[in-house]
Order: sequence, then C-alpha cells, then structure tokens
Amino acid sequence: MIKERVLFAASEIYPFAKSGGLADVAYSLPRALSSQYDLCVVMPLYQLVDRERFTIGSLNESFEITMGEVNYSVELYGCEYEGIRYYFIYSPLLSERKYLYGSPEHGYEDNAIRFGIFNYAIVEMLKRENYAIAHLNDWQCALVPLLLQTQDALSTKTVFTIHNLAYQGVFEKKTLEQLGIDEIFYTLEGIEFYDQVNFMKAGIAYADSVSTVSPNYAKEIVTTEFGYGLEGFLKHHQSKLIGILNGIDTLQFSPSSDKTLLKLYSGLTGKAINRRAYLKSVGLKGIKKPLFIFIGRFTWQKGMDLLIETLPSLATFECNIAILGEGEAVYHTALESIAKSHRNIYLEFGFDESLSHRLYAAGDFLLMPSLFEPCGLNQMIAMRYGSVPVVHKIGGLADSVISEKEFNTESTDGYGITFDRANQGDFIAAIEQAIELYENKRRYNRICRHNMQCDFSWQESAKEYEALYNNQIDS
Repeated sequence: MIKERVLFAASEIYPFAKSGGLADVAYSLPRALSSQYDLCVVMPLYQLVDRERFTIGSLNESFEITMGEVNYSVELYGCEYEGIRYYFIYSPLLSERKYLYGSPEHGYEDNAIRFGIFNYAIVEMLKRENYAIAHLNDWQCALVPLLLQTQDALSTKTVFTIHNLAYQGVFEKKTLEQLGIDEIFYTLEGIEFYDQVNFMKAGIAYADSVSTVSPNYAKEIVTTEFGYGLEGFLKHHQSKLIGILNGIDTLQFSPSSDKTLLKLYSGLTGKAINRRAYLKSVGLKGIKKPLFIFIGRFTWQKGMDLLIETLPSLATFECNIAILGEGEAVYHTALESIAKSHRNIYLEFGFDESLSHRLYAAGDFLLMPSLFEPCGLNQMIAMRYGSVPVVHKIGGLADSVISEKEFNTESTDGYGITFDRANQGDFIAAIEQAIELYENKRRYNRICRHNMQCDFSWQESAKEYEALYNNQIDS
C-alpha cells in the first residue's frame, strides 16, 4: 500500500536543538506516526546543531525567498536519524545566531523575519513535492496555512498544533510588508491582532484542523483566564479544535535501559541505588528524607514565583530539595539567595539531558506548580522513573495525574498529589500531603510501582493524530 506523504515542521527537535517540551514532542510523535505515513521532519539549521555528530550534509538544493523587497538565500540540508528523514533549512539570518529565539531575557528583534524565512521555505518544499499533510507546530510555523491560501495548485491539507498559547509571535504592523503578506489577510478574521501581526492567529484562522496538546487545555484556551486574548477567536473556530494528550518516548525515557543512570532498574530497589548515589554526589544529607525535585525552565509560567515564595518554608521540613534548570536571571538570583541559608537545597543551573534523567531516577516527588501547563511531559517521565508528581491541577496535568486519594490498582491512570489553586497555602498543603504519603511507605511504594507500569507512550495519541490526518485526506 502506498503511504500518504506527511511533512512535519517544528522550530526545535530533540536531539538537534531543544529549549522545551516542543522539542521532545517533535522527536517522538513523528516516530510514532512513521509506520503509517511516508513522513519527513523539517526544522531550522541553527548554529548550535552538531552537523558532524548527526552527519548533516548539504542536499545541493538552494533557492531564494522574496519577502517584501528583500531576497533571502536558502539552502537545504538533510540526514537520516533513527529511521526518520530530517530536512534542515539554512539561511544566514535564521541560522547564524547563538540562541534559537534569543537570550533567556529577550527574543531577537527580527524573529518575525527569521521565522518568516522558515515558513516560506516550508511552502517551497511543499511546492516541490506532493505532500498530503503539512503538520505545523506553534507560532514559528503558523504562517504556512496563510501562505498556502495563495497557492491554488497545492492540495496539501494543514494541521496546526498549539503547544503553548502564551507565546503567539506578535509583532508590529510593519512586519506585514516586511513579510510580503498581502493586506487582504490583515483583518479581524485573519492575522490582525490589536493593530499588530499575530503569527499564531494566522495558524488558527487558516489551518484545516487545529489541535492542542491535551483535552483539558483545549477547553481552557477558549476561556479568558487561559486564552491570552485569543479566547473569542478560538471559540469561533472551536469546530476544528481538538485536544490530544501528548505522550513520551518510552524508549528514550526508560529506567530499565537508560544508559545515563548508574544502575538500570525496573523496580524500587534499583531506584534506591540511583537515589543514594545522587544524594552523595551533590552533598545532600539524610538518606531517609524525601527528595523533592524541580526540573524545568525558570519562567513565570512554570510557577517559579510560587516555588520561590514557598521554598523557605519547604526547606524547614525534614526533606531534601534539588532544582535543575535555567531561565530568567531574577529567578537564578532568588534561588541562590535562598539556598545559601538552607543546606538541604541543591541548585544546578543550566540544562543537561543526562543529568535530568539521573534526577528523575533519584527524586521521590516532582514539583510542578505551573500557573498553566498545556500538557507537561515531566510528570509522565517522573512517574515512569518511580517518582510521585505534585502538580497544580490545570491543563494536561489534570488529564495525566489523578489524586493519590483516589488510588486504584486496577486503573491505568497515573497518581500523584494535586492542588486546585496556585497559592502558597494550597502548595504547602500538597507538600505536607506528600510527606505524609512518604511516611506511609507501603502505600507510597505501591503508587510508585503502579505509576512505573502506566502507559505514557504515544500509542493511543498517535491513533488520534492518524484519525485527524485521515479525515483531512479524505475530505
């Protein structure tokens, strides 16, 4: 049987370039779909991508893109990695930067042009080959459905996925001319957004289907609290909006085969060995104390203000705390200040994939006080590694973590500690509940073992994406 061709595009993909969860999804979802489709994956060729390690070479294909009155040269690179074909878009303005989108403090001022080039290059690829589906991810790819409105000869259907509505790609109106986009698209029904240009809005308006990364987040983003100014627009397009819960790559995140760990394990005895080794390596004392971990970007979205507000109280409990991440300087400074007064807090600034795996293997509880969380992957990874998540019950966290008070050994759900409101009182109460659970070793261990057996793979979610693709192909 001839497989339908799918082009999957994202601005970051593990292991080539990663700043957040999008990179993990853009790595694992195509793998889950590749048996059903003739699929390729496209991303920018950033300066930090290791061309030698991944044997990325020029395809000897180049072309020019005209946006406004400026021409931009583009060259295609490619490689095959773990059975998937990857294409990389190289253009000096897009590619020759230290960071993907800008420093932790500020995005690059010309990001509209940089990712405009990326979008035009994707359209050029669609024109050169016959693709049934183009799957575009987040604002950095969101112009493609709009640009395809001017390509009558193309029959490619588009699926646009919102991974985080808080980041919409909003730029000054003059960007419209710089991008070479016709004024007819600058309307309330199109790309216009409070006298500005909104990339995300273009994706929502012109894509054939719009998905987001959990059923609960799909409900949240049509409300004022989580819609970030697009709630009414999303409600207008709700008929083509669907929420599909992300999965994780269970080969990449598997404590029984994870080569970054000191001891491979499939049960809690092996986890205890990794835990003991980690505590010793970072100088945290008290092997019997629960270890609370936080892994993530230091941003307001991840609940950093709430974490920092609560950390001094948490540190007075009989526990250890390990924090791994990077982000805004104000959070680095605040964390360092608190840690100086508490010997049971360990900080590791920066992000290292291997170190994060070792921390998952060591942790007893994962803290996720996010103000909003479209899906979240950390809670699934933590449960797979035998840790219990402590989460604010919103977005995908509400879909993937059930309160341990409802624990049922017959269920296929993952269990943890949940709290309803993002305030210090509720967060501390959740932490106290976690410590109480930890002291009930028999119940705690049963929940950990249960969570390790849960299926957080892409298998079921991939079937939903297959149905979404096939509905578009057949329509």
